[in-house]
Amino acid sequence: MKTRIRVGLFSCWGVLAAGWPQGVRAGEASAAPIEIGRVSWVRDLDDGLSRAKATGKPVFLLFQEVPGCSGCQQFGREVLADPRMVTAIETHFVPVFIPNNQPGKAAEVLKRYGEPAWNFQVVRFLSADGRDLIPREDKVWTVPALARRMVSSLEKAGVPASEALQLLAGRSAVAPSPRKKIAFAQACFWVGEMQLGQIDGVERTEAGFFDGREVTLVEYDAQRVSLPDLVKAALARDCADRIYAATPNDKSSAETVAAGRRVGLLDSSYRAAPVADQKRQIQGTAAQGWALTPEQATKVNAFIRTDPDRAARYRTDGQASRSSQGASAP
Repeated sequence: MKTRIRVGLFSCWGVLAAGWPQGVRAGEASAAPIEIGRVSWVRDLDDGLSRAKATGKPVFLLFQEVPGCSGCQQFGREVLADPRMVTAIETHFVPVFIPNNQPGKAAEVLKRYGEPAWNFQVVRFLSADGRDLIPREDKVWTVPALARRMVSSLEKAGVPASEALQLLAGRSAVAPSPRKKIAFAQACFWVGEMQLGQIDGVERTEAGFFDGREVTLVEYDAQRVSLPDLVKAALARDCADRIYAATPNDKSSAETVAAGRRVGLLDSSYRAAPVADQKRQIQGTAAQGWALTPEQATKVNAFIRTDPDRAARYRTDGQASRSSQGASAP
């Protein structure tokens, strides 16, 4: 009797394992197990490490029991399906899922990292060479607790954590951001958002009105592009008929490279344009239905008309997968 039970169990498990071939992204399955949430996972660690090396992102390595207990299911449902957490994982990391209760290659990875089989979920953060960035820690099962470890691992890797992830981690005192603001006036802010959004270092754009003109408000990373270089790039794109700096020092800096152009100061009279005028290049394209962060929307809007392939690369793999599934749904 015991022999028949064992055979039956292994046969059943073989059917389950066959449904999850190695190297397939779990997010691409039609119905991913509840234990792994809605993240688009890489199922092969070597593949994940190769992606980490190519992208410069750390690996978010999940060891999880599938099928799992109620606690495993709760973690997948409440943490790994939280849209904020899904975006943070897919944006900052290469997500890799390894089941802790399967034979074969998965069991080899468990042995490599000394992880117990049939255990509760554990997340480890790896560099591209497969080493732990921060010490392993068990029983990290809430969004804030996991987000704090994500931030710590990014800091160790020398990769900045987004403001959204910092907030998820409960950090009320976020380190000062290098992002600064400046506005450029041009004949049409639809064109302004497109042209200025293409500049490296520009992270957000917004169509608006100031000083009786249509303007594009730009938020840029001062560590990636200096204000003089940004002004030069805006002038080269014919998107800087007038320039409105955020501070007197920035105004003086802009004036050094904008001879013959009016340079003023932004104030509280600036108004954002209606929603219908924001990211106008996206409207009427395949990107219109994409769920994007403001930073992603800025870059997609900048390139969708001239280089759709490049625009699509600003989405995470998970966003692309979910958009594809939505488009194919009846």
